[in-house]
Amino acid sequence: MRIVRSTASRRSETPAAAMTTFASPGLGGAAAPLWKVEAAAETPGPLHHIDAEQVWVVLSGDVAVTVDGAHADLSAGDTIVIEADAARRFTPGPDGFTAICTGPAGMRAYMPGKEDAKMTPPWTA
Repeated sequence: MRIVRSTASRRSETPAAAMTTFASPGLGGAAAPLWKVEAAAETPGPLHHIDAEQVWVVLSGDVAVTVDGAHADLSAGDTIVIEADAARRFTPGPDGFTAICTGPAGMRAYMPGKEDAKMTPPWTA
């Protein structure tokens, strides 16, 4: 049994959101990372890709999601499964949003046209 106390969680910030890691390979030795995203009102994230499937569950607020050109509006309780390598962008609604997310360990992010510059998001490591 492995326990990660709330005082051990990690917080990472980007211009678009703050991510809190609850468990990951480097935090508690979890096989799959689990993190929370908190995004401020109407602060769109960058268009980007992740080279693995991810699952997001919206806990509060609203978010507009674009995945490979398809658009969806999500609210609290909605879940989205995003396939590997899909171009994605999250645009928070007027009150921002909070979500819980997971995907496989070792996933890497990259910007469109920069597949050779993949990086591991720190909240998943």
